[in-house]
Amino acid sequence: MSEGEHTAAATDNSHGSGGGGESETEIGHEEERLSDFGSPKRGPTLSTSTSSFEALDPHDPNLSHLATLMFSHTSNYLQGELSAVLEDYTLLEQMNKATIAKYSDMQQIAGSVGRALKELNEKYEALRPYLDQIDQIEDSVNKLETAAYKLDAYSKRLEAKFKSLEKK
Repeated sequence: MSEGEHTAAATDNSHGSGGGGESETEIGHEEERLSDFGSPKRGPTLSTSTSSFEALDPHDPNLSHLATLMFSHTSNYLQGELSAVLEDYTLLEQMNKATIAKYSDMQQIAGSVGRALKELNEKYEALRPYLDQIDQIEDSVNKLETAAYKLDAYSKRLEAKFKSLEKK
């Protein structure tokens, strides 16, 4: 704000809400004290900050208490946020460790299944000649059974013919 705007704002405040306003001369003196970004009591400083708070300057104790309370609550809030994030990361780390353990178990199970499957395939290949022989025997038995049925049917016809010749 320019100097004219400060004066206009001060006159608006003194006429506006009725009370608590500073006079134009008080504002003018305050502006002179704060010009060139200086400290109100010590003169110009190297800082370009517009804050008028100095650590050793006397100030309102209520304001100091409220500022301390605000910083305490802000600190508690930030610590709570950080602890929540830390708990999230701790939980994520535990989940990752549990997942690693589970996948390790699954890897061992898969390895065991793979080895068992390989052993079964080797045993099957070792038994394959015997299984082929069993298949050949089964085919032979089927053929022999068919021949036995034919022989039985032929013997029944022959018996019937013999009985018919015997009766004559």
